[in-house]
Amino acid sequence: MNLQSGVAPTYGGLADLLASVPAETWDAPSLCAKWQVRHVVAHVTMPARLTPGQFGAEMAAAGGDFTVLSDTVAARDAVLPVSEHLAQLRSPLLHSWQPPGGGAAGALSHAVIHSLDVTVALDRPTVAPAEAVVAVLDQLTAANGALFGVDLTEVRLEADDTDWDWGSGEVVRADSGRLVALLSGRTLPDGRTLRRG
Repeated sequence: MNLQSGVAPTYGGLADLLASVPAETWDAPSLCAKWQVRHVVAHVTMPARLTPGQFGAEMAAAGGDFTVLSDTVAARDAVLPVSEHLAQLRSPLLHSWQPPGGGAAGALSHAVIHSLDVTVALDRPTVAPAEAVVAVLDQLTAANGALFGVDLTEVRLEADDTDWDWGSGEVVRADSGRLVALLSGRTLPDGRTLRRG
């Protein structure tokens, strides 16, 4: 698939979901440690909100540490009105953005993984297109778990909602979205996680 083409429907689907939920859902925990749903949205919508110059200033203030920047911006901007978050999720600026050095593959994985941080935590259907989720599964397994430090030694992953599998060994079976979350180092609501490398 054209990887960038999967970004807009993923963020748009997340906006549609979050526009329909009770207000308190925005304060529910996500799969990202210490982040509520609103923090995840504030994080992924940074490209729609910050100019390159503003981003550079934020990075300088964070001492060049992207994790510090992410936590700072998420904490600060999580309190923006829901209407602003939803508009930014639907922004063409966000849909065309690519992370520095990451290209379309990085843009798609960022959108899909963080959308799953919300939907899996809320036990809602995946909003990313099925082919986008499979593309991210292929990216993460091609790196053999290294992108998020998971150990895939003697692990077989099997999707129960599409014809996708990878590896050999102890079977981990789940829907494709939950497999992406596991490969991204997340712990599922049922407690399942992959070993760290």
